[in-house]
Amino acid sequence: MACHRPEPIWSPPVTPLPLTLILGGQRSGKSAYAESLFTSGGVYLATGEGSDTEMSARIKAHQDRRGEGWITVEEPLDIAAALAHMPNDKPVLIDSLGVWVSNMLYKERPLDLEPLAKTLHNHPSPVVIVSDIVGLGVIPMNAVARAFVDALGSANQILAAKASRVVLVTAGLSQILKE
Repeated sequence: MACHRPEPIWSPPVTPLPLTLILGGQRSGKSAYAESLFTSGGVYLATGEGSDTEMSARIKAHQDRRGEGWITVEEPLDIAAALAHMPNDKPVLIDSLGVWVSNMLYKERPLDLEPLAKTLHNHPSPVVIVSDIVGLGVIPMNAVARAFVDALGSANQILAAKASRVVLVTAGLSQILKE
């Protein structure tokens, strides 16, 4: 899947150190776009777990696409703590916020973005967060789906306000919403 390849946001040293939020629907190309921002890999903070065959295949496809140069850290719940313990000299890609929100709701954990926002603010290297865009369709019929849409929509708004760059990816094409 081809997508517009922007200029990389990180090649040492860069100041200020940006927070970039990449939004898009399922299979929009948002992860490939986010990966294209890194010239020589970085730390990949994966929030997904291979809980079934389909999800395991998705994880494998992402790993194969990334190739060499990436350090993978898997953390489905406490991404603020994981980010706080990342190497300070490597950019970080968090993929994805939507899966993290889903994990938190499924495990009935409180969805508090304050620790993540604080860690992002203090993190010394660039951070790119991939998230699903929600709320463009009909209101879901069940309470669990509505809770997910509400939680992720709110999380996206909070992080978009803090981000120095926000990009929407649709059909592999990027549109800068904020810079």
